[in-house]
Amino acid sequence: MSHPSPHLPKNTVMRRTLVINVVGLTEPIIGENTPNLHKLRTAGQLSYIETITPAVTCSVQATFLTGEMPDQHGIVANGWFDQQYNEIWFWRQSNRLIKGEKVWETAKQINAEFSCANMFWWYNMATTADFTVTPRPMYPADGRKIPDCHTKPAELRDVLTEKFGSFPLFNFWGPNTSINSSRWITEASKYVWQTNHPTLMLVYLPHLDYSLQRLGPQHPELIKDIKLVDKLCGELIDMALNDEARIIVLSEYAITPVTKPIHINRLLRENGFLQTRDELGLEQLDLSNSRAFAVSDHQIAHIYVHNHADIPAVRRLVESMDGVERILSREDSEQYSLNNSRSGNLIALAKPDAWFTYYYWLDDRRAPDYARTVDIHRKPGFDPAELFFDPTIRILPLSIMWKLLKRKLGFRQLLDVIPLMPELVKGSHGIVHNDKKYSPIVISSERNRLFNPTIHATAIKKLILDHIFA
Repeated sequence: MSHPSPHLPKNTVMRRTLVINVVGLTEPIIGENTPNLHKLRTAGQLSYIETITPAVTCSVQATFLTGEMPDQHGIVANGWFDQQYNEIWFWRQSNRLIKGEKVWETAKQINAEFSCANMFWWYNMATTADFTVTPRPMYPADGRKIPDCHTKPAELRDVLTEKFGSFPLFNFWGPNTSINSSRWITEASKYVWQTNHPTLMLVYLPHLDYSLQRLGPQHPELIKDIKLVDKLCGELIDMALNDEARIIVLSEYAITPVTKPIHINRLLRENGFLQTRDELGLEQLDLSNSRAFAVSDHQIAHIYVHNHADIPAVRRLVESMDGVERILSREDSEQYSLNNSRSGNLIALAKPDAWFTYYYWLDDRRAPDYARTVDIHRKPGFDPAELFFDPTIRILPLSIMWKLLKRKLGFRQLLDVIPLMPELVKGSHGIVHNDKKYSPIVISSERNRLFNPTIHATAIKKLILDHIFA
């Protein structure tokens, strides 16, 4: 293990520190509807975060934790095409996928007594952090998906489940998303803080992010969700202040209003680059026989081209699409620190009001069976339509009850209630904006820790260490 860098703090005396990741939080949100966050901001300091491209969860969190850019830590999106396995992998869990020294590893070198609890930040399995909790459903062979979590140490799972019930997975993501998942995370975090006494605790509160994607950042119904998230933040802030701990509240990105879904894979298919395979009358993406395909992730799409001779033609084709802002070659991607073996041969960036779908079928009747379900691992791209119930289903509650009943009776039954209607999505993220109202932020409880009005995402690691040791 390497020695701490010269710029790191030399003081080995530690101060407990709480870091709350309120996804989608921006400065305009903080005000009368967020008394707890407003109080913290007034007592401490606020700065804008100069985030990275792509401004998506896995990439930004990896940068926060390592102080490195995506070309170094390797997390070029929430998912990518693995050429060796010839598979698209989204939302994997192993912390070993992140290259570079994480903040808790650096802190442990400064003081061996240091400990870290990671509460739901991503890549939270096979990790060197001391205490961890992360979603991990059970998948019996009969096709069911049963809510559960994975913890370190393993026995923590049983304790949390007994105290707070099973982790509410179906409130964490999907059309039933609610504050209940963030509330469970808050309660579990308070328990781990009080019983295991970690020096550093990282807490992830995702609820606001999902509401912003569903409703868009200007919707009046957001006020309710903002108040609910602020209440949870207040509980965590009070917990930390009672123990004289330091506090950081930050966000990974801002959500911007969108009106334009871009069907990049459909265009590639119509022009002979993308191939499908018929399976039981439905179309599956044929990665092996496709000359080019895109792995879409919000407002960024990695385009993988098997034959380099096709790259110019693919680039011209995608550049012609309405809603595409820019196409990056491998050379162009260096300025965004995205020149990594996991990246696409080309990278498409959307305009601020647009985002990329993963859809590759041309007829909804031929869409794969997973398209109308919540299936974040099987889909070859991110699908925010999973946040909605299909509005065309008549008597939706009865339809869902009937499907669940058939499952309980032992029949295999898809919960195919997700719409193929990308126009329902009202908010997205992934590109960097110059407008400060669409900038992520960081708030410190300490008045002498944020020295600049804007700090780069790579500086968050050092900021956390400064709170612990300085």
